[in-house]
Amino acid sequence: MAVKITRDELKTALTGPNAPTLIEALPAKYYVDAHLPGAINIPHDLIAEKVTQVLPDKTAPIVVYCANGPCRNSGLAADTLSDLGYSNVRDYHEGKQDWRDAGLPLQGQGTL
Repeated sequence: MAVKITRDELKTALTGPNAPTLIEALPAKYYVDAHLPGAINIPHDLIAEKVTQVLPDKTAPIVVYCANGPCRNSGLAADTLSDLGYSNVRDYHEGKQDWRDAGLPLQGQGTL
């Protein structure tokens, strides 16, 4: 089970010198609509086949997220990453809804 990261911890980490790669673990249509700034999209069921092409460094910090707390995609993605040998994975369990509810900016077609 991945270590959780809070919204405030994530905000701080994203502005730090070793900012994590953000992965939205939802299907592409949700990513296109709205995603956290700078996030990339790798749906949880494609992590195993896609992630090594995008993130070859298995020690680099990664934060995965999905829609909200009840959504399981980020947890599944984090588990897959850990199984693949990624050692610095955290799960923003509250996800995009928590980010939006806090009034923080999102990117995507649905945010214009």
